[in-house]
Amino acid sequence: MMLEINDLSVSYGGLAALRGVSLAIAEGQFIAIVGPNGAGKTTLFKAISGTVPAGAGAITFEGRDLLAVPPHERAHLGIAHVPEGRQVFASLTVAENLEMGAYSSRGQAEWQRNIERIYALFPVLAERRRQLAGTLSGGEQQMVAIGRGIASAPRLLLLDEPSMGLAPAVADLIFDRIAALHREDRVTLILVEQRVAEALESCDYGYVLETGRVALEGPRRTLMADDRVRQAYLGM
Repeated sequence: MMLEINDLSVSYGGLAALRGVSLAIAEGQFIAIVGPNGAGKTTLFKAISGTVPAGAGAITFEGRDLLAVPPHERAHLGIAHVPEGRQVFASLTVAENLEMGAYSSRGQAEWQRNIERIYALFPVLAERRRQLAGTLSGGEQQMVAIGRGIASAPRLLLLDEPSMGLAPAVADLIFDRIAALHREDRVTLILVEQRVAEALESCDYGYVLETGRVALEGPRRTLMADDRVRQAYLGM
């Protein structure tokens, strides 16, 4: 397995955000993690990337104890985290934002190939490469944020709520590009998303997180057919 999480618990100020969560992700998989607000989805990503400490449990990445690796070194291992809310550098150009993603040793070594890949996935960014990122639309800023993740040459790409705040048509375009990235580059993807139908549509395997625990897991078809998922999340 590329990433294994065993019995992970994380608390904030005495409140349990994650309780005994276990996941296993193989290389090249596309995993969706869905569930209501406050279920612990974002906390899970922060524990993987190291911005919140784990209270208990283990995370291993390609056989290494990830919890023993300082957060800033995790990017060099090939883990890229595209956080919710886009967080682009507003006063830098599109091209400069993408360069910021390539600071890892892997990103620098593969910069030329990656920048061509980003512009092929998101042609509008090539057109606007000299434009300040703060002047872009929300959808274009989300493309910059994903592009910045790709620029680090990730082995594992964590995408947190990429559709947040976007119009449905723009969100659909973003999902389409994420699916293309997985299909064509075989990069291992974990997608946290509130738009459950779209997230499950694209993934190989999904986990439903509720109140900090894994409530359900299974291949896409199994989850799409599950009555609880259909009623609670798919509005059926």
